Amino acid sequence: KTLSLWNFFTIGFGAIIGTGWVLQVGDWMVVGGGPVPAMIAFLLGAIFLVPVGAVFGELTAAIPISGGIVEYVDRSFGRTLSYITGWLLALGNGILCPWEAIAISTLVSEMFGSLPGLEWLRAVKLYTILGADVYLFPTLIALGFAAYVIFLNFRGASSAAKLQAFLTKALLCGMLLAMGVSLFTGSPDNAMPVFSQVTGAGGGKAATEGTSLFAGIVSVLVLTPFFYAGFDTIPQQAEEAAEGLNWNKFGKIISLALLAAGGFYMVCIYSFGTILDWHEFVKSPVPALACLKGINMLLYLAMLVIATLGPMGPMNSFYGATSRIMLAMGRKGQLPEKFAEVDPKSGAPKLACVVLGVITVIGPFLGKNMLIPLTNVSALAFIFSCGMVALACLRMRFTEPDLPRPYEVPGGKFGIGLAIAACAIIIGLLVIPFSPASLNMVEWSIVIGWLAIGLALMAFTNSRKK
Repeated sequence: KTLSLWNFFTIGFGAIIGTGWVLQVGDWMVVGGGPVPAMIAFLLGAIFLVPVGAVFGELTAAIPISGGIVEYVDRSFGRTLSYITGWLLALGNGILCPWEAIAISTLVSEMFGSLPGLEWLRAVKLYTILGADVYLFPTLIALGFAAYVIFLNFRGASSAAKLQAFLTKALLCGMLLAMGVSLFTGSPDNAMPVFSQVTGAGGGKAATEGTSLFAGIVSVLVLTPFFYAGFDTIPQQAEEAAEGLNWNKFGKIISLALLAAGGFYMVCIYSFGTILDWHEFVKSPVPALACLKGINMLLYLAMLVIATLGPMGPMNSFYGATSRIMLAMGRKGQLPEKFAEVDPKSGAPKLACVVLGVITVIGPFLGKNMLIPLTNVSALAFIFSCGMVALACLRMRFTEPDLPRPYEVPGGKFGIGLAIAACAIIIGLLVIPFSPASLNMVEWSIVIGWLAIGLALMAFTNSRKK
């Protein structure tokens, strides 16, 4: 019980922003038709999810336990829905650990490996998977990063929180670097016109599909939930809060992390969109790094180092959050009782940390082309779980009206209704076939396969208990 409000903020903020802004800021401009539509979309995305963050704040302040989502849904809708919610959230959060390991391996091989004198990083090719080459040395480096995160999480929440605080400061330095370059070398005119269609961006892989400013904003808006995923890592570790924590302020921390991340994204989009003409900016595969390489090599290397460290933040946050979800499911008897055991010294869930460690180290071996399927699957699993929490929050207002609530959703039941509506809209965008963000067959196969494994494990656990 050592986590402070600042620790919780850095856990959530670091999990949200990660390194996606470095890798995909050019894609956001392309999809939206310019920096301005992308900025508006990320602002709307943050506002859209604030009621969802407030729902988590109310329930966590009232019931501050690890993996509380499992408890909230169980008290409101019963064991089966609770299990499905927890299991899907474990999928949504857990697969982001190998996702970040893949990102590190990709940055090391493609960006560092292209620098003079570092060609040896791509000297030993292991194999090709799904059209992506996997190299020995980048894989070993990514495994080293992952091993450090795993080690800290075995030591407990306090050690992991210290790493998160450092990484948050590093990411803020990256934003300040982009702002400084924009201020001294860029111009707001480079972000004009407000909307225009582009083709052949990112090496010929992307194009603007929208035909108006509104369409551009909507096209980016459907992508924002994934890039805001991570605020739920704050309540997952509530049980390890320091003694005497102000739970009213804790409830506000979640919404604050969301809004801070929204501001971070907007500043980054503006900064990179004004360094040079954005139509030229988006032509490179990783324009956030390429534009700096043409200005100053030292600035490029600094941003590259920050971008490579960045994935450790979400990996660290999601590792801790997912292990607490499994801990909660073990306590509820939804997973084998071994998942309920914690290390007597560190307080870390032992078996859950082992399982996540295995999943994480597999990541670098999967190749970069697994990033997109894992992204979309994670988004659906995450938003479904958020929707169930919002429904549980509304139901508990009626079934447990006397439950002490140090923090309450602004607007009461109407505010909770907004959270439910936001989740329903996002889920619709992900599952309706004609939506630009709908899942494909490969992604649906992952979701259905995970659910099948979960239901089989639940049946096995129930038979053992009987």
